[in-house]
Amino acid sequence: MVAYMDKIALEKTLETKKAHYWSTSRNALWLKGETSKNFQFVKEVLIDCDMDSILLKVEQVGGACHTGYKSCFFRVLNSDKLAKNSYKIDEINEDDLNIILDKVFNP
Repeated sequence: MVAYMDKIALEKTLETKKAHYWSTSRNALWLKGETSKNFQFVKEVLIDCDMDSILLKVEQVGGACHTGYKSCFFRVLNSDKLAKNSYKIDEINEDDLNIILDKVFNP
């Protein structure tokens, strides 16, 4: 999954070894699993070369995605069309496209 962390979320994650995030929808610190019981127990923390992104390797209890999937990345774009460089934006479901565009241009 992809989520936001602020300094406090990172500190709480390191302190408790349970993933904490900054919830943009709740506008508050959020312990992953506090309501769903789908906790993420942190096994390793990796930082990218620019030190501006963090990857948590976790033991996932239940689904990571709010839809119940193990991962938020369960939808696949047609890889054949991608390989042929023939993917057209109008082939994405219009509702999904509107959500993507709104998140990109109105963060």
